[in-house]
Amino acid sequence: MGDNTKPYVTLSQSSRIRKTLSQIWFAVSHDKVGFLGFCILILIVLMSLLAPYVCPPDRVSDPSQILKAPSAEHILGTDHLGRDIAKQIANGGRELLLFAVFSAAIGTLLGVVIGAFSTIIGGRFDGVVSFLADVWLSIPRIPLLVVVSGFFTLNSMKLAVILGVLSWAGLYRTIRSEVLSMKEREFIEVAFMQNLTRSHIVFKEILPNIMGFIIVNFTLLMRACLYSQVGLIFMGLIPLEENWGVMINQAWTQGAIYNPNSVWYIIAPTIMICLLITSLVWVGKALEDVFNPALLK
Repeated sequence: MGDNTKPYVTLSQSSRIRKTLSQIWFAVSHDKVGFLGFCILILIVLMSLLAPYVCPPDRVSDPSQILKAPSAEHILGTDHLGRDIAKQIANGGRELLLFAVFSAAIGTLLGVVIGAFSTIIGGRFDGVVSFLADVWLSIPRIPLLVVVSGFFTLNSMKLAVILGVLSWAGLYRTIRSEVLSMKEREFIEVAFMQNLTRSHIVFKEILPNIMGFIIVNFTLLMRACLYSQVGLIFMGLIPLEENWGVMINQAWTQGAIYNPNSVWYIIAPTIMICLLITSLVWVGKALEDVFNPALLK
């Protein structure tokens, strides 16, 4: 009897995953702007993954090549240390992408789990968590990070954790409203009548049915985390290794904007950051048109 039940549960879960993936592909492929954003995002990801093997960045400075104009040898010119800008562009997206994914994953995990369990438990616990979320949302993120960076040395990992923790409250509210509406559905009421555990109801019944909505919010969190990180890098508050934000900070401090030969030193990383964030916005918008319940009318 147990053997007959097990395949059924597995099939149900796999069919939900296939349905979500097919909906994601439908949302992206049937939206021209969303598909363009998806293609740009894939190209950036592939470039970031392959660049260390195809065109590794210059590690040694060359005083004879400092702030050179674009040429056949250096198609985007060189920086203040004589290093090739094009190679830095090719290698500068990997850290930003890893940071955005890791930070958004923390914020999404916290927001989804806290929002779902708070709603299922209900009562006084739900009221306390909602109050804490309101307080959390009132905390100004950038000023707080500026203060924290004054007391602690922030690296990309620490910053990702902090931003992820700071981001849970907004997603908590949207997940809570979704779970509240789902509690009224028959299959959730049946799960309660069968005395299934709260963990089973959340992870097996509720979350698989709102997975697309969670993915939409994950892309939105990635965008928000990128904004915060690049802003802090530009202000020189976090010492990060090698990415487009650091390039903009260095180009600005070295006066590249005033040197006609090195204008691409600041323009190229700015364009790449804009393309990355724009691609996330377009993909998120395409997914939102399919998965956001508020738009499904």
